[in-house]
Amino acid sequence: MGFSRLFRSRWAALFWSAGIVWTAYDVASDAPEPAATNAASGNTVEQPTDAAGAAFNADDLAILANAAG
Repeated sequence: MGFSRLFRSRWAALFWSAGIVWTAYDVASDAPEPAATNAASGNTVEQPTDAAGAAFNADDLAILANAAG
């Protein structure tokens, strides 16, 4: 859809701009949730996980970084 054609109609421009605002709100409202704290110590140390949920070690990432470079 060309922008010159879009802004010929007020309603089309209104719906288009509402979609832009909705997208911006949806993206900006995804704030990270605070990490849960341990009641006994007040500190949290969570094991990092990959996209599949499997735990990994930071040393493994260092090995991969050195192998790729």
